[in-house]
Amino acid sequence: MSEVIVALDVPELDDALSLVRTLGDDATFYKVGLELYTAAGPDSVHALRNEGKRVFLDLKLHDIPNTVARATERAGALGVELLTVHVTGGARMLSAAREAAPDGLRLLGVTLLTSMAVADVEEVWGRELRSVRDEVARLTQVALEHGLQGVVASATEAAWIRARVPDTFLVVTPGIRPSHAGADDQRRPATPADAVRAGADYLVVGRPITRASDPRGALRAILAEMEGAGGPDSTESNEHFTP
Repeated sequence: MSEVIVALDVPELDDALSLVRTLGDDATFYKVGLELYTAAGPDSVHALRNEGKRVFLDLKLHDIPNTVARATERAGALGVELLTVHVTGGARMLSAAREAAPDGLRLLGVTLLTSMAVADVEEVWGRELRSVRDEVARLTQVALEHGLQGVVASATEAAWIRARVPDTFLVVTPGIRPSHAGADDQRRPATPADAVRAGADYLVVGRPITRASDPRGALRAILAEMEGAGGPDSTESNEHFTP
């Protein structure tokens, strides 16, 4: 069953806690990203844990192996459940993070940001891509080979990944926009129903909730849309990634 992670992309800890209390028991899992963590640091995680909430720390770590390993250790000590690292950081960095991760902390590999389209990736990589999906597939394989427990990918790629990875391997899908909402700066958005049918384990939803006039009502509408989607589509494939 897919779950929602509410992205606390807000500038101050007081704003975040106000939203958490507004959403109440309807939301149990929250994402702390760069904006909030830069403003409040570890206090943001401690505050959420004190509210009885689960935490996804989305820092997209990408640095030398030793630095990433130490940061991973500290995230685990905070009681974080999910932590992101960029797959493009390379084999040594990913292995260092995995070895440093304590029990209870699962590492997610960031493949390609959902704000990027083919042209954006080609400009950065300096080469032609057949498709975003092929590049996400390549990075997913790297994540598996180096012991990560999941990847972050758009719903456009999620179904293809889900059919080729072990059931225990997490697929976390950001860029979620309800059917009535605009895409904002997302280049590969998806509706909640799309993501559920694609087999995403977690849907990360930010602005459609945090900027809504009625955040709790917005979250409940998203949950209803997810429930109405049914289960993941069944995709048969003879091709699988290998850990």
